[in-house]
Amino acid sequence: MQRLAYILVYPLLWIISILPFPILYFVSDCISFFIYRIVGYRKATVRKNLALTLPHLSNNERLIVEKKFYKHMVDVFMEMIKTMTISEKEMQKRFTFTNLDVFKEYEKKQKSIILFYAHYASWEWSIALGAHASFKGFGVYKKIKNPYIDNLVRKIRSRFNATLIDTKSTKRIITENQQKGILGIYGFISDQTPGRTRTKYWDTFMGHKVPIHIGGEMLARNLDMNVLYMRVMKIKRGYYEATFVPMTDNINSLPEFKVSELFIREVEKQIYEAPEYYFWTHKRWKFRED
Repeated sequence: MQRLAYILVYPLLWIISILPFPILYFVSDCISFFIYRIVGYRKATVRKNLALTLPHLSNNERLIVEKKFYKHMVDVFMEMIKTMTISEKEMQKRFTFTNLDVFKEYEKKQKSIILFYAHYASWEWSIALGAHASFKGFGVYKKIKNPYIDNLVRKIRSRFNATLIDTKSTKRIITENQQKGILGIYGFISDQTPGRTRTKYWDTFMGHKVPIHIGGEMLARNLDMNVLYMRVMKIKRGYYEATFVPMTDNINSLPEFKVSELFIREVEKQIYEAPEYYFWTHKRWKFRED
C-alpha cells in the first residue's frame, strides 16, 4: 500500500517540480485557498498559537497574519517539491547569503559546526549552503513512516552537498564522524517542542515557559563543536536571504543551556519582526507552564 501511494504521488510531484515559478505560485495560491477557506487545516491551532504569543496585536491584525501564513506555508511546500529539479544556478539566485565570510571563518577554525535554524521563512532551501561549504553537510530530520516517501524526501533534501541523518542516528553518526576526523556542518531545526518526558530544560518562548530542545547544544559540548545560527528572511515571494549569527567558538566556556537560550532569543526576534513566516500549525505551546 505504501509503495502504491508513492507510485501514484511521484508523477504528480515531478510535474509540479518542472512548472515555471509563476505557474507554480498560481497553483500554490489555489491550494492555499482550498486548505484555508474550504478545509480549514489546523486553523484552530494556528489561531490559538497566535492569540497566545501575539496578544499585543488586535484580532484583525492576527487574522491578517493568519491569512499570510497559510499562503506562505503552501509556498514552502511547493518550493520543497520544486527542489526535485531546480538547477543549482537558480537555487543560488533565490537563496542568498549576506555574510558567507563569517561562515568561512568558522570553517577555518577546523572544528565541526552545529548550525541552528528554525521553521521560519525557508528551511527547505537552506541546502543551498552546500554549494559554499568545504565541510560535508548533514541535515537532521525526523524519519517518515512511508519508506518510499522517506527516500524521496531524503533525495530532495540531499541535493547540493548534503546528507540527511534521522534523529535516532544523529548522535552515533556525528560521534563516528568526529572520531574519523570528518569535519561536518550539522543543521538542527530545534524550535519545535520535545517530548515532555525527555525535557531537561525549559525557557520562555514568545511569552510562555516551554520545554526546549537541547540535543544540538549537548552534542556541541560533548564533541567540542562550534555553533552558528542561520537567520533566514523572506525578501519576496520565492526569494530568501540568510545571515550567519555567531553563537560560540568555545562552547564549554558558556553556562549550560546558554546556547539553547540564545537560539530561542534569535527565533523570537524573527517572529516578532514578521510573524507570518513562522510555522504556526505545530502545537509548540501545548506543554507551556504559565
